Amino acid sequence: MGQRDAQHQAPCEDALQLEALIDRLVAFHGRASVASLPDDPGLVAFQARIEGEVAALEPLLIGEEDRHRLASLRQWLDQDVQRLAPVFLKRRDRLLSTSWAVEHPDSRLCDEGRVLLANAIGRDLQGPGADGVIDPGNDLAALLVGLDARGETGLARQALDRYLRLSGDYGMARLLSVFRVVEALAGARRALARRRAAGEDTERPALLAETMRACHGYLTLAEAYAEFRFPPLVIGIGVSGSGKSRFTRTLVARLGAVRICSDVERRRVHGLDPQVPPTSPAVDIFSREATERTYQRMAECAGMLLEAGFPACVDGTFLKREQRDRLRQEAEARGLPVLLVSFEADEATLRRRIEKRAGRQGVEARESLAILEAQRAGFEAIGDEERLHLLRLDTTADNAAETLAGLIQEHVRLI
Repeated sequence: MGQRDAQHQAPCEDALQLEALIDRLVAFHGRASVASLPDDPGLVAFQARIEGEVAALEPLLIGEEDRHRLASLRQWLDQDVQRLAPVFLKRRDRLLSTSWAVEHPDSRLCDEGRVLLANAIGRDLQGPGADGVIDPGNDLAALLVGLDARGETGLARQALDRYLRLSGDYGMARLLSVFRVVEALAGARRALARRRAAGEDTERPALLAETMRACHGYLTLAEAYAEFRFPPLVIGIGVSGSGKSRFTRTLVARLGAVRICSDVERRRVHGLDPQVPPTSPAVDIFSREATERTYQRMAECAGMLLEAGFPACVDGTFLKREQRDRLRQEAEARGLPVLLVSFEADEATLRRRIEKRAGRQGVEARESLAILEAQRAGFEAIGDEERLHLLRLDTTADNAAETLAGLIQEHVRLI
């Protein structure tokens, strides 16, 4: 039985499920940054990591083609890291003195009875860059690459979406491409190192084939992470009870989109933790000024995701045309496709959904229904220019989620 098979069949007692892991990562990464650092500590540390991984991997490669692939990835890394140097510098106050994996070496990520990753994020504790200053994005990248390498792309997409939404660190997305490429190179190095460590094992031909498959898989992942992308911006429009939040969640798994939710960002701009159950805040977070700040924040987050090559899905009521235009301009300014998805349902369905939600939350349904009426009265009709980007979705229809993903994929291909 191979090491990977043994890991998958190991018992899952006391292991972390994905949501719990992400919650703990967010909390861990939110602690105080390291102090007394030079002006560019994150960049210096990451450049050293690149040097170390390339130097360690290159002598393990067998074929000339693989060496050429590594050289091309190294060139891409050097160019992109130089381009992203200002982003590294801006993030110096987020740097950590160590990785989650170093402080939790015995943790494991488990899903449906299978252990997927050791130290929960699959980070190499022995290779280059294992110690010292790191950007939190290195931890997230290790987790994403570990899941992708095991064919768990759906879980990787959920992890990315949840981490960015809970942490609010959308600026990290700008660096995830280079972080993931380096983590993929680390995976290729570890795969080939297992073969070298086995020496003249009697099963060497089988081991050679297994490790080369793993190495090539990691190199292919690295090349995919380095590809230039034209991500779409999806703006989800709809009143309370229209189903937009439920249906936009399907875009995470289907399209790899990252959600930006108005209720989360509204709390964040007022210094409220989105993970803490809502209470009556000391300020009016639904004032006109608060709403303005919320939509400005969502536009900024969407811009960072699009700049990083990730599809962005913004979930809000978007009652005002100015709000929709502000978000739309984030995509159009970058020459990227934008879609406005109007989530719709008949009045009886809206009322039923709202009453059910109010019951779950222990609030008066009458108040929630009054909010619905105010939203409908305040909605500014879709303009002629907006209709060029508009998709309408009846959320009461059968297979509405599949229809939504299909319509978006088709629309993006036609643009």
